[in-house]
Amino acid sequence: MTQATRTIRIGSSHGLHARPAKLFAQAVKDSGTPVTIAKGSGAPVNAASILGVISLGAEKGDYVTLTAEAENVEELLDTLADLLSADHDEN
Repeated sequence: MTQATRTIRIGSSHGLHARPAKLFAQAVKDSGTPVTIAKGSGAPVNAASILGVISLGAEKGDYVTLTAEAENVEELLDTLADLLSADHDEN
C-alpha cells in the first residue's frame, strides 16, 4: 500500500458547508479507504465524517490536506480533489 498526501484549495463559494461536505464525506465512505482531512496546522479529522469535515470551518480559498493509504491512492485523491475544488454552490 502507498500513503499519499494532497493539498487542495476549497472551491465552493460558501466553503465546506453541509452540501459539499456531504458529497465529499460520502465519496470517502464509498471508497472504503480511511482518509483524513486537515485545515492548516489543525488536527486531521476523519474525512468520512460529515460533522468532522464541517467542523474544520474551511472557507472558499482555504487549503486543506488529505492523507490516505491505499493501492489506488493517487486515483482516489484525484477524485476527492476534484470534489473539493469544484464549486457546489453554483446554480
